[in-house]
Amino acid sequence: MDLPALSTSSAGRQTTLSYGYSKMNISKSGYRVFSANSTTACTELAKRITERLGVELGKSVVYQEANRETRVDVKESVRGQDIFIIQTIPRDVNTAIMELLVMAYALKTSCAKNIIGVIPYFPYSKQCKMRKRGSIVCKLLASMLAKAGLTHIITMDLHQKEIQGFFSFPVDNLRASPFLIQYIQEEIPDYRNAIIVAKTPSAAKRAQSYAERLRLGLAVMHGEAHHSESDMADGRHSPPLSRTTTGHTGLELPLMMAKEKPPITVVGDVGGRIAIIVDDMIDDVEDFVAAAEILKERGAYKIYIMATHGLLSADAPRLIEESAIDEVVVTNTVPHEVQKLQCPKIKTVDVSMILAEAIRRIHNGESMAYLFRNIAVDD
Repeated sequence: MDLPALSTSSAGRQTTLSYGYSKMNISKSGYRVFSANSTTACTELAKRITERLGVELGKSVVYQEANRETRVDVKESVRGQDIFIIQTIPRDVNTAIMELLVMAYALKTSCAKNIIGVIPYFPYSKQCKMRKRGSIVCKLLASMLAKAGLTHIITMDLHQKEIQGFFSFPVDNLRASPFLIQYIQEEIPDYRNAIIVAKTPSAAKRAQSYAERLRLGLAVMHGEAHHSESDMADGRHSPPLSRTTTGHTGLELPLMMAKEKPPITVVGDVGGRIAIIVDDMIDDVEDFVAAAEILKERGAYKIYIMATHGLLSADAPRLIEESAIDEVVVTNTVPHEVQKLQCPKIKTVDVSMILAEAIRRIHNGESMAYLFRNIAVDD
């Protein structure tokens, strides 16, 4: 296998890496790459990655029996090998998780040396905080993956970087921003007249990172908007039961004032500019559509959405097509070919290059620092 060629300029300041791979004999490579899903849409990313690596996709069969139980048959020896399982998450999230768990355990019992999960979009990542009487499902999933036999995970743009602390093994959280920034520079005409927009104050750090790298201005939207995590009546505000109490009968706790958000406002001038909203994922698009309408009212003449993970659930393609949004750009971490057929505004950026390079470096025991160059703690 040819190692990447490093070249340094005469000034010694600029280093470039050539992602070149020669076709290898997989029987001597010491690693295998499997797809944990047999459907065409989900194996597309796995095929792109193996093509870049110059290896063949591992032989396995993943299917659901008549009673919907998941069964995995590995068709070749994996003893003593580094095994990489690529699992993209389709609409049926829970089935995809079971496929990954069953395949990891099958490889573990087949004496694989290391089992590395390549999960570009990590499911349940929104459920990473305690919400009232709920649970931190993301931590539960991390424990299940460890128990199944995974020893390492490669993922991309976790919803919260602190999720890495849920795992008992290494996690490499890659970034898609270099690919999305390149798209902005090459595919958006007159991008110098653009402004980066944070849809909510919590997204301001991500938007600031884009703005500083592109040398563009920054705007932040703030105010009342529909929230999937909004507070719901759960009995906490109910009056206490009337009963006889002992001790501290006159105790009165200070009352926490309820939050009251103002109407949506835009902090920053977007008039006569191209507005580029950046986020880590786009799932239900109502918030993005509402934000686009506000930006149009404020004078933005084009509106782009940039997100790593294009989940695009429910009626997202139709809502995007009917909205003021000009283009939605997402990566191929999640299969969305059907949504693209329904809405031509949806564009895809390929990130298989960085995933393939991460696999190569982990197998060869090389540093991953190159893939995180110029990435600050807050990015």
